[in-house]
Amino acid sequence: MVRLDRIYTGGGDAGETSLGDGSRVSKLDPRIAAGGAVDETSCCLGLALASNPPTAIAEIIKPLQQLLFDLGADLCVPLPAPDQKDLLPARISPEHVARLEKLIDHFTDQLQPLSSFILPGGSHAAACIHMARAVCRRAEVDAIRLHQQHPLNPSLLVALNRLSDLLFVMARAANNNGSNDVLWQPGAGLPPTPSTQQ
Repeated sequence: MVRLDRIYTGGGDAGETSLGDGSRVSKLDPRIAAGGAVDETSCCLGLALASNPPTAIAEIIKPLQQLLFDLGADLCVPLPAPDQKDLLPARISPEHVARLEKLIDHFTDQLQPLSSFILPGGSHAAACIHMARAVCRRAEVDAIRLHQQHPLNPSLLVALNRLSDLLFVMARAANNNGSNDVLWQPGAGLPPTPSTQQ
């Protein structure tokens, strides 16, 4: 169990931080950026949870926040060399990916068919979940950028991709299974001119 009895240590005052294996890196390191985006995704889901979403969605958000912490841990602890022991007891696995895919299918089966792209909005919960989806996409891009420099657990990358897909269908589910989605109307992007008449 993690115990935090001091929040500030001064160890990051020079712009560096520690990874899960004890190594020190710049706070500008791609690994830190990816981990930050994963944390931000969880924060958005926390807002969605605080917005009193439907019970079926809340029951999914809670374990997804736990999963995001597991994803963050997988990012934070570099993969071991072939002759070294892995310092992380458990990493994201194909089983995690399969579970996310089952959830995507579950929500998709209940949704109204799409006739257009949709805009983030509708209910408060849906808007928060859409925000989480967008941040999750950024986390995936950050992780891919990191993977080009330092190999990552392949299941981690797939899980981030599936998670953003799941958040898309969950946002639609939070909009009364899509019936309250805000649809994109091509060419309708010019706000009206304010009237000068009193």
